[in-house]
Amino acid sequence: MAENVSPPSTPLARAERFIWLTARVLEQRLFEYHFLGGGADAVQTALFAYRNDDDGYGHALEPDLRGPVSQPLHVAHALKVLDRIGRCDGRDVEQICRYLTRISTSQGALPALHPSLRGYPAAPWIPVADDPPSALLSTGPVVGVLHRNEVWHAWLFRATDFCWAAVESLEETHPYEVEAAVAFLDGAPDRPRAAAAARRLGALVRERRLVLLDPERAAEVPVAPGYAPGEHHLAYDFAPSPDSLARQWFSEAEMDRSLDHLAALQGEDGGWPISWRAWAPGTALEGRPIVTLEALLTLRAYGRPLG
Repeated sequence: MAENVSPPSTPLARAERFIWLTARVLEQRLFEYHFLGGGADAVQTALFAYRNDDDGYGHALEPDLRGPVSQPLHVAHALKVLDRIGRCDGRDVEQICRYLTRISTSQGALPALHPSLRGYPAAPWIPVADDPPSALLSTGPVVGVLHRNEVWHAWLFRATDFCWAAVESLEETHPYEVEAAVAFLDGAPDRPRAAAAARRLGALVRERRLVLLDPERAAEVPVAPGYAPGEHHLAYDFAPSPDSLARQWFSEAEMDRSLDHLAALQGEDGGWPISWRAWAPGTALEGRPIVTLEALLTLRAYGRPLG
């Protein structure tokens, strides 16, 4: 007779069980890397399954964009993975920059969606245009991570100029665009300029009520237009680690409240929920392990016990 096995009790153990039950190979390998002493090679091998012959990434690496074709948001996701495992350099990144050069707009920046996605399923709130404009949403995180890893490529010159102009002129914005701006500023090489831009951006976020500072008063804070009901962004969304420039936007009490809320969001199955609209079955199934890993890394970065 099999012995009775007690269910996992710590937040990390519960999350581990959830990852093994539900996650893609990439997120399983990332969990191993971050929490079980796994190697970077295994993560990189899993990531390269999403790489295409055009040097971009596709195949729903970012779950809200389905289909095989390469997209800027997939590349941003791939670079984030490479950054976290210390592999954001060398020939692989050179190939990515070649892809970015080919698909850039006339401003030298990236569109949110490349027209090649037409005909494949994608989240309905990001329309596919034949001649899409430059977008901070996709360009900011890519430029930020490349600068943070001291990558130098011709593509970065105009893309960096675009990001500075976009960030420093932001007035009407929304939380995801703010997160992209922070991702750029956290990697930008001009640190005094980045700090000044971050201070202005933080004031804008608070003034426009783009952050939910007290989770118990969510009903009093409007959700950004086009977002799902209840899709609020909290302090930890903008500052996922204490090293982010956005950390200075929030008091200790505000950050602690947000982290308490994040810890409490872990479900009975061990995973964290997605906050955005689930428009297809696969997006929620694949998105939850990604969100779970982000939650664990954020809580650990702030010294919260995981067990």
